[in-house]
Amino acid sequence: MNLKGLIILPALALLPAVSMAQWSANVGYVSDYIYRGIYQEDSSASAGIDYENENGFYVGTWGADVGDGIETDLYFGYGGGSGDFSYSVGWTGYYYSDDFDDTYEEFNLSFGYGFAELGFNVGEWGGNGAPEDYTFTSLTLNAPNGAYLTYGSHGDDFSGSYVEIGYGFEWQGLDLAIGLISADGLTVSQDNSKADKNMFFSIGKGLDIGGQ
Repeated sequence: MNLKGLIILPALALLPAVSMAQWSANVGYVSDYIYRGIYQEDSSASAGIDYENENGFYVGTWGADVGDGIETDLYFGYGGGSGDFSYSVGWTGYYYSDDFDDTYEEFNLSFGYGFAELGFNVGEWGGNGAPEDYTFTSLTLNAPNGAYLTYGSHGDDFSGSYVEIGYGFEWQGLDLAIGLISADGLTVSQDNSKADKNMFFSIGKGLDIGGQ
């Protein structure tokens, strides 16, 4: 299973006026591209562009080097909140070149309160002509100092779980992170032999590129 991964930090970005619409871009590099506990590729570079407005609508695209091809993600949705409570609902598609993997398309739902965020995703993998359903549920706890802890569990036609602990911080205008991932019993489409335990570091840069 090859999905958009942790390149900068594991976070959701959400946003009555179109006049406040904003475009942003991001670039990043990660020493080991691992997503939802599943190994993707060593030494991966990425880039993306996003649009969001104060009505809560967002849309974007993101791409990453996966060695035997390029991963391209497309996504859109709506998010909002009040006080310490936040929510987001959306859709994401994951597409690959050079037969690295088949397509994944999923619906996303998340709720946050204070330092905790709960996410649920349900989708279908193309399965090279034999489609399979999947679900993914996660709980992330974020500390004020940049540390975080995530537990994720795969379900339906896939299985297994993982724990990720890490720390993210800003330095000289760059977003840096280091973390450790420990996976248990993951059974997915791709070989995940390197996904039992992995340490990674990442570096990224976000940029506002214009508004209306």
